[in-house]
Amino acid sequence: MAQKNHNHTSIQQELCRDFNTLKRLSRKQQLIFLWDYYKWRILVCICTIAAVFSFARILWEGQKPCRLRICVVLDTEYDCSSWFSSFTEELQSDGNPGSVDINFDQGFDRKNPYNHIQEMEILTTVSSGLMDAAVCGEDLYRYLLSINACLSLKQGLSADLYESLESSGRLVYDRADLRADEYGAGDGAGGIGGYYAVDLTESKFGQLYHQTGKGQELLYMVIISNTEHLADCECFIRAMAE
Repeated sequence: MAQKNHNHTSIQQELCRDFNTLKRLSRKQQLIFLWDYYKWRILVCICTIAAVFSFARILWEGQKPCRLRICVVLDTEYDCSSWFSSFTEELQSDGNPGSVDINFDQGFDRKNPYNHIQEMEILTTVSSGLMDAAVCGEDLYRYLLSINACLSLKQGLSADLYESLESSGRLVYDRADLRADEYGAGDGAGGIGGYYAVDLTESKFGQLYHQTGKGQELLYMVIISNTEHLADCECFIRAMAE
């Protein structure tokens, strides 16, 4: 107890001494003095405040109504944000509440040495319900299939939209829930067969923005199986497939 009181007194004496020193210094000298003697405490406080602010912002954003969350991973240097701005404006013209969240930064490349980190980011985004649909090339599409994240379009879409896409040859048949190696290659056996993607390669959007250097690689659009925004996903498919 005596040791604790002694430590408390020492801290008080140190603070009083520093305060008296500050009163004798100019404003610039005060800043230099504080940084020299308290920089680690200042840095810790700044980091703590930043962490609390970031956590509060995540909680706040999570409470906001959101009607559609889209992940866009394109093999192109063209900026397609104007297309999505137009789509968002048209979708929200119905007056229903909720924002449209477009993520253009969620890159994915199987040949990237950090692809395991990318996989973890995608898996977290999918499992936490922060992705309703994805527009992507072969790499991300195969990964989403392997984790069985793609909704079977026959089950999820309305009959008229499904039949329209089927008759125009836009539906892509594949097998989900396949074991894949680190490069995304599966053995082709087993899995769950079905139509999981819409081929956007020949759509207006695909013609404008799918400038791939990988031959005839397709551009896919998939709906994520745990989405709560299926009606707006259908609106998105109709707009993308034009």
